Amino acid sequence: MKWAAIIFPGSNNDADSLAALRNALGADVEYVWHSETSLYGFDAIFIGGEATYGNYLRAGALAARSDITPALLKAAADGVPIIGAGNGFHFLTEIGLLPGGFKKNKNLKFVCKFTEIKIENNNTIFSNLYEHGESVRFPIANGAGNYHADETTLAELKSTNRIIFSYTDNPTGSAKNIAGIINENGNVLGILPQPERAVEEILGSNDGKKFFRSIK
Repeated sequence: MKWAAIIFPGSNNDADSLAALRNALGADVEYVWHSETSLYGFDAIFIGGEATYGNYLRAGALAARSDITPALLKAAADGVPIIGAGNGFHFLTEIGLLPGGFKKNKNLKFVCKFTEIKIENNNTIFSNLYEHGESVRFPIANGAGNYHADETTLAELKSTNRIIFSYTDNPTGSAKNIAGIINENGNVLGILPQPERAVEEILGSNDGKKFFRSIK
């Protein structure tokens, strides 16, 4: 299974992404620079980021105007698994692959800590090795992690089981405690807590291993 790890200017967790995919899966991973225009030959795509373009204008907004975006939209339409973690989740909402958007955290401060999240739906390609209702620990590091959407969208996400991960303590103020959602076809996931930073016990948690292995 060949993975692409997308890199944007300002990204700061590229090495984390590469190491996690290799550590958890022994995966064949290649960095792909944002100015590329093709993702041909890749079986799965990981979009991390953190502070792409310095998070100027709005988190993920400038990255969404990158040359790679049309290729990502095509990959999503073709059913390729795509993960947007942290700033990658911002990016996926900005290019329209996932609904909703993000505001500043409820306390208007940058939050950097491990947080407990609950598995709301384990019947997906991103969560099938977890138990339904299981609690796991992933770190978060963001200032704009407050997910929001209109009431109709939130109700639809809930009724169609597209809320995959939820916060138990909700450190960002996200609507419905949302920590991660998928698209209608089930192949695109946005998650604010970062599983790529939770694949080794020495880092504080290895709960992210099941996340990546679920896809395999």
